Amino acid sequence: MRLFALLLAALLLAGPAVAQRDNNVHFRASDLDVQEWVKRLENPTRDVIAHRAGVIAALGLKPGQHVADVGAGTGPYMEGIARAVGPGGHYYGVDIAPGFIFHMRGRAAKAGLQNVTLILNREDHATLPPGSIDMIVTVNTYHHFGQLEAMLASLMDALKPGGELIIVDFDRVEGKSKQWILDHIRADKGTFRTEIEAAGFRFVEEVTGTGLQDNF
Repeated sequence: MRLFALLLAALLLAGPAVAQRDNNVHFRASDLDVQEWVKRLENPTRDVIAHRAGVIAALGLKPGQHVADVGAGTGPYMEGIARAVGPGGHYYGVDIAPGFIFHMRGRAAKAGLQNVTLILNREDHATLPPGSIDMIVTVNTYHHFGQLEAMLASLMDALKPGGELIIVDFDRVEGKSKQWILDHIRADKGTFRTEIEAAGFRFVEEVTGTGLQDNF
């Protein structure tokens, strides 16, 4: 969604490192049960799945664009984005879980997608080609960045001048958000925005009207 859409220029990176809990240890496990995670991550009751079409529509994708889905998980956004950018565009599915990459590879083949590249990234780097990406989308992934300063630097480096970083994440509001969100998410969107701007990004807008309730 261009929910918390961040339109970038190539700006210098700055800002202190931010300590975070390790939310990713289970994804790196060699015995990751991918099918169990498919059920969990693609549950139709989840906000970002129930309103997936609205989120993709709000991205304003154009044919020919190169779009990276960082923290792509099991790939619920892969087909929608890949088809929106068309054969002249490209979808990069980026994740730290080898099991998810393997699963997305089969999913892309089954869907007949020819414009997909899948990348196993590092905790501190998205491992995307420098200056190659028009738009980076992260769906419920920003709060998982364990090495925040380094990861934001790598996202900035991957974007073309004028590229966009789109953040979709849980809306943590004391006294309003569900308890599991308050327990799981380390900070609110204002804090996230401050961190991202400190890395050199310029905030443009927060998009509403996509139907999301638990997310911004």
